[in-house]
Amino acid sequence: MLDSLLIPFRGQPQPPQLPLGYGLDTETPPSAEELNALLVACGDPARPPQRLQRALEASAWQLSLRGPDGQLLGFVRATSDQALNANLWDLAVHPAEPQAEPLLQVLVHTALGRLRRELPGCSISVAAPQGALVALQQHGFVVDPGGIRAMGLRLNS
Repeated sequence: MLDSLLIPFRGQPQPPQLPLGYGLDTETPPSAEELNALLVACGDPARPPQRLQRALEASAWQLSLRGPDGQLLGFVRATSDQALNANLWDLAVHPAEPQAEPLLQVLVHTALGRLRRELPGCSISVAAPQGALVALQQHGFVVDPGGIRAMGLRLNS
């Protein structure tokens, strides 16, 4: 009888390993120009640097992934209302990077771990490119559950 009352926990993937020579930085955000270059390389449209700088400043935190030569190869930032919702934005890994898949796994795993520690109970949404879907699904994300679509508002200025 007791066994029927137990709810199985969903298995979590093993923590991914950061390849040798690569590093994560949570202290120093990239410049708006450096981040813009990464996002454009990933297929996003270019953004005005001052707008991107404001987005970085309004973020709760950011996570930069740098290669052995110090180049920005990956990025994600978080925003939250500190109560119910947390959002991951600008999840990206440079598409020409040979280690792109493991680096994306590290970014997703690290970002979600931080959100779970700092904002337990918040629902998490992610603005991510198509290439990140596998990494996100491995961490329990569902694409458009129940047909829910995210909405956005473009702000001018």
